Formats: sequence, structure tokens, C-alpha cells
Amino acid sequence: MLSIMKDDRRTTFHIGIDEVGRGPLAGPVVVCAVAIPARCKPSSIIKKFASRSSMQLRDSKKLTAPQRALWATAIKSDSRIFYSLASMSPRVVDRINVTQAANHAATRAVAKLITQLPAPAKIEVFLDGGIFLLETRKMKHEKRGRFLSTCVYTDAEKKFCFPVATIIKGDEKIPAISLASILAKEYRDALMHRVHKKYPFYGFDTHVGYGTKKHIAAIHAHGRTPHHRESFLKKII
Repeated sequence: MLSIMKDDRRTTFHIGIDEVGRGPLAGPVVVCAVAIPARCKPSSIIKKFASRSSMQLRDSKKLTAPQRALWATAIKSDSRIFYSLASMSPRVVDRINVTQAANHAATRAVAKLITQLPAPAKIEVFLDGGIFLLETRKMKHEKRGRFLSTCVYTDAEKKFCFPVATIIKGDEKIPAISLASILAKEYRDALMHRVHKKYPFYGFDTHVGYGTKKHIAAIHAHGRTPHHRESFLKKII
């Protein structure tokens, strides 16, 4: 088990978790968990690719597509950074609702991520508002300042416990969450571009599944695809 006791010899990692795809009519909900050393400055991640002034770290929604792509490349090429992605299909979203699907994906992503981190390590987890790790609701947890002591289980049934804090608008305040939002959006957008190649009449390459007028018109004209969320289409059909 990764300990959360004080030990100056250990590297402290901040894990940021964010989701993308909560509101679209089509496609999965995707969650990314990113771990960065607590002392890692965003400017040191991007400096090899662009100037700090032109590429300030922001929530993915506030970056242009080229800026997001550059940040994603920088994140993936930085050996100090670890990340994990998890997604839930439209069928799962329909079956358990999008909020529960996002929570399942978040739990899966962080469980995969913590097995990648060098040991020994100290972990502090930051969730963007609206996301919960499922174990938080199953067990008694101890309040420590703004953190809750929380545990998850990996695929190998190993139990990891660490402090967790939920941060409202965390994608604007916590660098690790901002980085997670970028990778989640890049991953989901790329997936929806692949869907577009199979279903070109819907314009997935532009709206990536969101309910634009063009998308809704295409659904009325061509019907639904296996990538559409039936529970969401009830509102428009």
C-alpha cells in the first residue's frame, strides 16, 4: 500500500482528475487522471514547445485546438508526468446515467494511474467538481483539512489509500486537473473524428457529438447511430 505518512524522501505527486463528454448526444464520457510532481511548474512542461506567455496553462475549453494539441504533446513527452485514461460507452451512459459513468471512469483511471507511479511516493488527489471516486461513498472517511482519506482498489485487488480534495472549477485552479482536461478532450475528440469517418453525414468531426443544430438535423434526416445515447435523444426526438 502507498503510505500517506510524512516522509521527506518521497516524491509528492498531485493527481488531477477531469472528465469530458458529459453533455453530448453521442460518444463516450472520458476521464483522465494525470500525476505530476507537486513542485512541477506548468511553464517547465511547455517550455520546449512554446513560450510561457503564448501558452499559459488553462482549462481545455479555453484553449484553441492547436494549443491543446501542443500541450498534449508536451505532457506526453515529459518523463515526470504519468497519466491514465478511461471511458464509458454510450450504452453504459444509458444504463447507469452519465454521472455514475463518469465516476466509474474516474475510479478506473486513478486505479490504473497509481500503479505506474514510482515507489515510495506520496499522493494527493484533486477532483474537478462533480466527479467522485466510488470508494469515497462506500467507506468511512476521515476529514483532514480540505482532504478526505480515500481508498481505491486496482485490477490486482491491491488497496491504495490517499487524501482526496474536490475543487470547484478545479480545471482553472489546479495544474494537474488542467492537464487532465486537455488529455481527456484530445483523446475524445480524436475518437469522435474516427467515428466521423464511418458516419460522415452527422458532422462528428466538428461538433464531436454535442447537440448542435446541424447534428440534430442529421439525426432527424438519417436516424441514430450506435454511438448515440438513447437516453439523451429522448429530449429531442
